[in-house]
Amino acid sequence: MKRNSRLSLALHTLAHMAGNPKQMRTSSDIAAHMGTNAVVVRRVLGRLREAGLLKSEKGHSGGWQLARAPEKITLADVYTGLEEQLIARNDLQEQPVCSVEHTLYFRIFGIMQDMEQTLIDKLASTTIAEISEAAGQVHPNE
Repeated sequence: MKRNSRLSLALHTLAHMAGNPKQMRTSSDIAAHMGTNAVVVRRVLGRLREAGLLKSEKGHSGGWQLARAPEKITLADVYTGLEEQLIARNDLQEQPVCSVEHTLYFRIFGIMQDMEQTLIDKLASTTIAEISEAAGQVHPNE
């Protein structure tokens, strides 16, 4: 998975959080671990807070933590919480004049919507807890 995507950052962070769900994690600590900027972390995790997956507290002892049990957070929850889309949509601003272009657009659009839904359905079958547990078996010291 591309290391600089919002989805990659979110999934990686949540999987680590699942290992100790009650621990508060600062944006700075997450950013250092991910090799990015704390502002980027706050933007991404802010979306997950809005989606009800994370909660945050301000202040000296503040930070981020899971808002619900990792067994109750699926990869689809994260994907949709970030408003990600695998297939970039080229929303048609004007109706095509050419009937072939019109037919192609709507057929392809329908196929792309089906692909996106299939992805979400597949992501819904895996939880953050499962990723964290599997990673613990592979990298127990991380």
